[in-house]
Amino acid sequence: MFKKFNENERAWIFYDVGNSAFTMMTSTIIPLWFNSLATDSSLSSSQYLAYWSYATSIATVLVAILGPILGTMADNKNFKKPMFQFVLAGGIIGCALLGIVPNWLLYLATYVIAKVCYQSSIVIYDSMLTDITTPERMDLVSSQGFAWGYIGSCIPFLAALVLYLLGTKDIIPLKLAILLDFLLVAVWWFWVTIPLLRTYKQNNYVENSGGKIQAAFIRLGATLKDIYKNEKKVLFFLIGFFFYIDGVSTIIDEAVAIGTALGLGQVGLLVVLLLTQVVAFAFATLFSKLTEKYENSFLISVCIGGYIFVAIYALFMHTLWQFGIMAFIVGMFQGAIQALSRSYYAQIIPAETSGEYFGLYDICGKGAAFMGTTLVGFAVSITHSVNIAVGTLAILFILGFIFLRKSAAL
Repeated sequence: MFKKFNENERAWIFYDVGNSAFTMMTSTIIPLWFNSLATDSSLSSSQYLAYWSYATSIATVLVAILGPILGTMADNKNFKKPMFQFVLAGGIIGCALLGIVPNWLLYLATYVIAKVCYQSSIVIYDSMLTDITTPERMDLVSSQGFAWGYIGSCIPFLAALVLYLLGTKDIIPLKLAILLDFLLVAVWWFWVTIPLLRTYKQNNYVENSGGKIQAAFIRLGATLKDIYKNEKKVLFFLIGFFFYIDGVSTIIDEAVAIGTALGLGQVGLLVVLLLTQVVAFAFATLFSKLTEKYENSFLISVCIGGYIFVAIYALFMHTLWQFGIMAFIVGMFQGAIQALSRSYYAQIIPAETSGEYFGLYDICGKGAAFMGTTLVGFAVSITHSVNIAVGTLAILFILGFIFLRKSAAL
């Protein structure tokens, strides 16, 4: 399967396999363990979902502030790899620490730090796409990154799930199971990233300048002005992407939290979400082949339509099998919409400032769910209905669709 990719492309794809293990934990074990800590502190189910949503929103806001600055600085000659290593280390260490923090508030704080570092690594990682392949191969490489990320993350997750189940059955202490879970994922994340750390070279860059942070702000300001005045295709895409990927990220981050708040069984939820990874792998691969026949923007629009259906369907979801149907449909479009959005954007931006542009992209990129999680948090606090809260995400998908079509028309 990997014979069609060169060494740099394979190493880049492998990082998606590594970081997706942490993403899987964010969607499953992390909220489940937070729920246990919250229950021990007598928090209600609505408080649990609201606090979880707010923590995710805080992490996203921090990345929104730091991402463009880090991305712009990474565009300097020989800066991208060291900066990637720094935030990678923060994410891996934070992941390991999630297995030992003793209470729900400290747990949320550690989660925020780990996720900020993780998302910051994605800013730089996404921008590497312009260095490791050609524009003609970006759709294929990007799609395969997400596809193998979904299927590859199942390996450490299965081990983590077994340990978690042993802990819930009192076969081993639950706290020990949680500690081993997060340590396992942290080691996997680092191990799979080694090829990228060894082979990556920054081919596209801007010349170094004094006062890196100050220069980053100046360049970033000039780029934002240029996008607003002259790069309408990029502008409309970023606005549309901000809305629709917010909804996607919210569903990814809060799937287990939503199911738990509905009172669905934890083991059943985890099995359903594990199967979703397999579905996501298959359909991400399918959509990468469809790019040979259809416009990238058209396929993204199809994916958005699928998510609008999911948001409406959630209004009537109450049982595990209904949750399973929703998860299957999400899996059909989840990897495809992320991969195609990443490669579409990489093709319409200048390669030498890809870090800067992907800093803007990742304000609302993978895992970024600022409006979505806040919307869910407020909606569930006001209506006390998880179904209505998830249904409100349709607003984000509709707005995203409108702006995407404006970008594609230019």
